Amino acid sequence: MTRALAYLLPWAIAGLLSLPVQAETGDAEAGEKVFQQCKGCHQIGSGAKHRSGPHLNGLFGRKAASLDDFRYSKSFERAGAGGLEWHADTLDVFLENPRAMTSGTRMSFRGIRDPKARADLIVYLRQFSDDPSNIPEADPTAQAQDHDLDPAILALVGDPEYGAYLSGECTTCHQVSGGDDGIPSITLWPEDQFVVAMHAYKKKQRNHPVMQMIAGRLGDEEIAALAAYFKDLEN
Repeated sequence: MTRALAYLLPWAIAGLLSLPVQAETGDAEAGEKVFQQCKGCHQIGSGAKHRSGPHLNGLFGRKAASLDDFRYSKSFERAGAGGLEWHADTLDVFLENPRAMTSGTRMSFRGIRDPKARADLIVYLRQFSDDPSNIPEADPTAQAQDHDLDPAILALVGDPEYGAYLSGECTTCHQVSGGDDGIPSITLWPEDQFVVAMHAYKKKQRNHPVMQMIAGRLGDEEIAALAAYFKDLEN
């Protein structure tokens, strides 16, 4: 095992274990209150600047320790060099116990034990990255009949239980109830439309940075599993 792989395994495994927690949809307003615990060191929003910690604008999809104008601890530099990126799953692990993921960090923050509070905070932070509600997204039902997707990909039979396991990052923004307040609903989609749309984001044929990022991390079987899960999801 390489040294880099040995370093990555602890937080990678922890991230996988945390995924079911993210299935709970967070509340941004509640998350703003949780952020009071962070604001002594971090700023976010319009005009945010570095304090003892870096500003948190544009956090999602960003590699750890990647802002050139902030001096990070060696611990965070090693994490970034090892491939750590900030997404809902890695943030959930980090926020629960920062020192477990980045031993040697200068942060004095002890972490947030309550999974609901972490989910709320993550939704709040996400608003200051590429906010899906502020980026026009194609109507999900307006699928083009012509596409270049391999028929074998469309023929994949997805596992809805695996899709439920993977769905946490989707339901951070999309409402499981099927509501479409600001963000299009993805529940009760026909599977083929869901798969075509996700692969269009993956190929950057649909212009939505957050969805391009998320789809780019998913394999064909994972997309099929999500399609199978959301197809019959009803509350």
